[in-house]
Amino acid sequence: MRILLSLLTVIFLFGCASQGVRYTYEEIKNYPPDIQERIAKGEIALGMTKEQVRYAWGPPSSTRILTPEKGKQREEWIYSSSLGLLKSRLIFIDGKLTYIISNEQRIVSED
Repeated sequence: MRILLSLLTVIFLFGCASQGVRYTYEEIKNYPPDIQERIAKGEIALGMTKEQVRYAWGPPSSTRILTPEKGKQREEWIYSSSLGLLKSRLIFIDGKLTYIISNEQRIVSED
């Protein structure tokens, strides 16, 4: 029983440590209050910049540049679980989050 409890404690501590701090207050203080709140809650929304999404969710699992459309830069970010299962696919057009395809719970829609 003691070994099991010790093992669970180590797993919990390792899991918490791997989350890490994604931003400091100084980095987000100039954003509008609603964006600061979303970042603090780990939520994303349409219209956020790549930097704001990175502060909210951390770095993506992978990225790729998509074929430009109508002269606009397009980039795809993939966030997947540790098992490699797709959770969220984010599309940025000219640096703004434009499309979200996800089964993730931390997403807030633009009002």
